Amino acid sequence: MKYIEEKDGFQTQWGFIMACIGSAVGMANIWRFPAMVSIYGGMTFLLPYFLFVVLIGCSGVMEEFSLGRWGGAGPVGSFGKAMEDGGKSKKLGEALGIIPVIGSMGIAIGYSVVMGWIFIYTKRALAGELFAYGQDMGTIGGAFGAVAPEAATLGEALGMIGGLGFSNWLWITVAVVVSFLIMILGVAGGIEKCCRFMMPILFGLFVVLAVYISNLPGASDGYRYIFTISPAGLANPKTWIYAFGQAFFSLSVAGNGSVIYGSYLAKDVEISSSARNVAFFDTLAATLAMFVIIPAMATTGTQLDVAGPGLMFVYLPNVFNGMGAMGRFVGIFFFIAVLFAGISSIINLYETPVAFIQEKFKFNRFVSCAIIHVIGLAVAIFIQAWTSQWMDMISIYVCPFGALLAGFMFFWVMKKETALEAVNMGGKKPVGAWFHPFGKFIYVPLCLVALIAGAILGGIG
Repeated sequence: MKYIEEKDGFQTQWGFIMACIGSAVGMANIWRFPAMVSIYGGMTFLLPYFLFVVLIGCSGVMEEFSLGRWGGAGPVGSFGKAMEDGGKSKKLGEALGIIPVIGSMGIAIGYSVVMGWIFIYTKRALAGELFAYGQDMGTIGGAFGAVAPEAATLGEALGMIGGLGFSNWLWITVAVVVSFLIMILGVAGGIEKCCRFMMPILFGLFVVLAVYISNLPGASDGYRYIFTISPAGLANPKTWIYAFGQAFFSLSVAGNGSVIYGSYLAKDVEISSSARNVAFFDTLAATLAMFVIIPAMATTGTQLDVAGPGLMFVYLPNVFNGMGAMGRFVGIFFFIAVLFAGISSIINLYETPVAFIQEKFKFNRFVSCAIIHVIGLAVAIFIQAWTSQWMDMISIYVCPFGALLAGFMFFWVMKKETALEAVNMGGKKPVGAWFHPFGKFIYVPLCLVALIAGAILGGIG
């Protein structure tokens, strides 16, 4: 049955900000950011990272919120309307808008697998199973390897599917069902309420962990390293490239999630202040994770030179288990915080394709959510042993291309006066004269840099 529902939306600006923070705060903040800070020299990495957060926050984040609110739709509808405003083919714009939708769906599928791992490890932490592993890295690594075996080729990955076991499939199903149950309640009733509940708890848990770890012997070595500045490191182009990539992907500019969330935003909300808050709290979450993980690793003298799932599921459990009886509680707090970060991200990622189904086929919310989550679950189970390759393919190529398309639509295709009217709607004062030329000649080329650099270096964020 097809019919049009009344447009849902966020009830408050704070709810919108919490939802956007939830979409931005994800695994990149937790298992990649602290490692990049460690590998590239503490403050040596942080200085360019903070710079790029400001630059992208006041251009790309504002642009995607504005485009979605002005278009009143996700990337498909908003790109089509932008092309029409610029005197070009609306159908071509709608066709191009499918690319960010594919990107969002692709990352959501990969995240479904990762969320299965997180649910498994949260259960293990609560049950004391992680603590029982002790500090035997072979045991800890083997336990994660059984959950997430990697395949070198697609053929090898297909051969592994049957051997991954029911428990993996069960927890991936749990992750997808949790996302579905939240999303069928709607934007205000589901996504907004969920993020308003989870985000404060996530920040609170990280603060508690950071304070506890700060009092452990050896933690001071981690703080000293964080505040280290190396002139040679600042002169290294890779420091700047990876700092840019971290900021770019952490702020979730991909032409999808921020656009669709923007479409749910009230007309009287100031875009610039919302973007500043999202950039600030996303950076705060990453910084808190850094102040937990780097000092924690320092307490054991372990060098933090690994990014990705291995850090969170292998190295950190070893560190927590080395803290004695309190390590069990630290592990519980940590994985609950990670669980909340993951849930808030996955509902954002699934929202773009759900909204596309609603806009395109006029299905109601329940049916649209059901279709997308059934597809997501089936594909997630199918690509389990190929998760890393899957995520790399989408994040390296599709996501930055989606950000490039959204930036191009807003700054190059739409009339300048239309774009400025869109970003100034609800604002107390208009944005500066710098905004449009900066977005046009700096931000959009930076999106192209993210695409090219990612392809050359195998990913930068």
